Amino acid sequence: MLKQRVITALVLLLILLPALFHPDTLYWRVVTLLLIAAAGWEWGRLNGLGQVGAWIGAFVCLVACVMAWDLGLLAAPQPLLWTLAGGFWVLVGAALLKAGVARWGTLPRGLRLPGGLAALWLSWLAVVQARDIGIVFLLSVLALVWMADIAAYFAGKALGGRFSRGKLAPAISPGKSWEGVWGGMAGVVLLALVWLALERGGVLPPPSLYGHLLAHGGWGLLLLAILFLAAMSVVGDLVESLVKRSAGMKDSSRLLPGHGGVLDRVDALLPTLPLAMMLYTLTR
Repeated sequence: MLKQRVITALVLLLILLPALFHPDTLYWRVVTLLLIAAAGWEWGRLNGLGQVGAWIGAFVCLVACVMAWDLGLLAAPQPLLWTLAGGFWVLVGAALLKAGVARWGTLPRGLRLPGGLAALWLSWLAVVQARDIGIVFLLSVLALVWMADIAAYFAGKALGGRFSRGKLAPAISPGKSWEGVWGGMAGVVLLALVWLALERGGVLPPPSLYGHLLAHGGWGLLLLAILFLAAMSVVGDLVESLVKRSAGMKDSSRLLPGHGGVLDRVDALLPTLPLAMMLYTLTR
C-alpha cells in the first residue's frame, strides 16, 4: 500500500508541478479543470447516480468551468461571489454537520447534486485566480491546509482524548479529536510566523496570503483569518466524510491508487480556497 501511495504521489507531482510553475497559466487551468471534472464524476457516484449519471455530473462540472472561463470570470476580481461562497460554506457546512449522516440521505438530489457541483466549480475558480495572483500566494494557501491536516494528525495521535471529554464528530469521523483541531490551529500559526520571517528575509518572494493579511489588517486579522481557514478545512473534511458514510463508501473513488479519489485529496480545500479568495479580495 505504501509503495502504491508513493508511486501515485510521484505521478501527481510530475503532472501538477510543471503546470503550476509554467509561466503560461493555461496549463494549470487545464490540469486542474480535469481534476475538478473527475471530482464531479465522483460526486455523482456518491449521490447514487450510477455510471451514466456520474459521467453527466463530470460533464456538467466541466461545462460550467469552461463557461466561466469563456465569460471572463477568471480574469476579474469577484468579491461578491467569494463572499457568497464563504457564507454558503459557513452556514451550510455547519447545518450539515449538525444534522448528521442520517439527514444527508433524506435531502432531495435536486439540492445535493447542484450544491456539490457548485462547490467544485467555485473551488476551481478560486485555485485558478489564486495562481494568477502568484505561485507563492497559491502555495501559501495550500500549505495552510496541509499544515492543519498534518499537525492535527500528530496532535490527535499524541494527545487525543487526554483533555477533551469526547471526539470531534464520532458519528462522522471517529478518528478526529478536539486535540487534533487545536494542534492543527497551532500548526498554522507557526507556519504563518515562519513564512513571514522567510518572506521578510527575502527567502520567499511576496505576495503570500499571510503577508497580504498582515499588510492590510495587522496581526489581529492575520491570526483570526488563518484560524478561521484552518477550522473551515476541518469542515470540508468532515462534510465529505459525512457524504461518504451516508453512501456507504470508504473512498470517493479509486482514481488515485493508494489515496482514494480526487475528492478525498481536495475535500479540505473546497471551502478553504474560496474563503482565502474572499479574504484577499475584501482586503485589497
